[in-house]
Amino acid sequence: MYICFLATGRQLRFPAIVPALKLILNELHYELVRKIAEGGMGVVFEALQYGVGNFRKVVAIKLIREEYSSIPEFQKNFIGEARLVADLIHTNIVQTYHLGLVGGQHYMVMEFVNGVNLEQFLDRHHQLRRPVPIDFAVFVASRVARGLTYAHQKTDRGGHLLNIVHRDVNPKNVMLAYEGDVKLTDFGIAKALNLMYNEEGKVIPGKDEYCSPEQASYAITDARADLFSLGVVLTELLLGRNIFRADDRLQSRKNILSMPMPRFSDLRAEIDPKLEVILRKALERNREKRYQTASDLLTDLELYLYSDRYGPTNEKLGVYLRELFGQPESAGALIASPTAPAV
Repeated sequence: MYICFLATGRQLRFPAIVPALKLILNELHYELVRKIAEGGMGVVFEALQYGVGNFRKVVAIKLIREEYSSIPEFQKNFIGEARLVADLIHTNIVQTYHLGLVGGQHYMVMEFVNGVNLEQFLDRHHQLRRPVPIDFAVFVASRVARGLTYAHQKTDRGGHLLNIVHRDVNPKNVMLAYEGDVKLTDFGIAKALNLMYNEEGKVIPGKDEYCSPEQASYAITDARADLFSLGVVLTELLLGRNIFRADDRLQSRKNILSMPMPRFSDLRAEIDPKLEVILRKALERNREKRYQTASDLLTDLELYLYSDRYGPTNEKLGVYLRELFGQPESAGALIASPTAPAV
C-alpha cells in the first residue's frame, strides 16, 4: 500500500545559487509495510519512505481509525499532537517528521524505533523470573526525566513557555531501542498552551494506575504530575509490579489517592536508603512536597547512578536488551500503542 502526495515547500531565497528557484515541489511516497501497534482510536504502521536515487528510510506512520477520523475532537487532538511534537527535538523523545492528509484521513510520520517498549521489557523479565537490575531501572527513569525536562521547559518561537504536561507517562509510552536509547512517545493526551484539546476537571487523562493524585481527583495538572507518574514507573521497574494497580479502575485511583505508601526496601532489599528517598519524594501526594521539576529528579537519579561508580550507559543497556531479546532484525520494531484523545 502506498501513500503519495505532492508537498509544496516554502519560498527559498538563495540568489547566488539558484536565483530562479521559488518553490520546491517534491513527491513523497510511503509504503505501509505492516501494522505494528493498535489502540482504541488509532493504528501505527511500519512504513518505507522513498525518494530519488533509491533513497529509502524506515518510518512509522500513525493514523486515526477511520471511524473516528471525521470527528472534530479527534482531528483537533491529532493535529494538536503533531504541532506540539514537531519542535520537540530531543534524543529522549520520539520525533515527528510530518503531518499529512490523504483521502480525508490525517496521518503522522514519526521516527521508527527499532526496539521494545517498557511494558514488553517488564514482561520479558516476568517470563524469565528475574528482576530488572537496579541500575538499569534507575537509568531508564533518568532518561525519561531528561526527555521530560526538555518538554517541560519548551517555549514557542516567541519565548513563551508552552507548559507542556505529558499526562500519560507509563511503560507503553517509553521505548527502548536495541542500541540502548530511551525515548518517551505518544503525546496524544498531552496538554500545552493553545495546542491540545483539553477538558481537565471533566475527564481523567492517562492510565488510572499511573496517574498522579491530581489526575485521579480531577484537578488541574502541571508538570509535577508527570514526575509522580514517572515515580510509579520506576517503582514498577524495581518491584516488578505496579503497587497501585487493582482489578477495578476506580480502586486503582483510590489507591493512588490514599493507599499507605510502603517502605520500598522492605519489598526489595537491594533498594538502598538513597534510592528510597528518591522514590518517596517522587511519589509525594502533595505536589508541593514532590520534586518540583524534572531537572531536580534527573539530578538526583544521576547522582545516585554516577557519584561513586561508573554507572550504566546507553551502550550497556543496548547489550542487556540484546541479551534479553536476541539480536534484532534490521527492521521490526514495536512502538507504543496510540492513545485515545481525552474525550
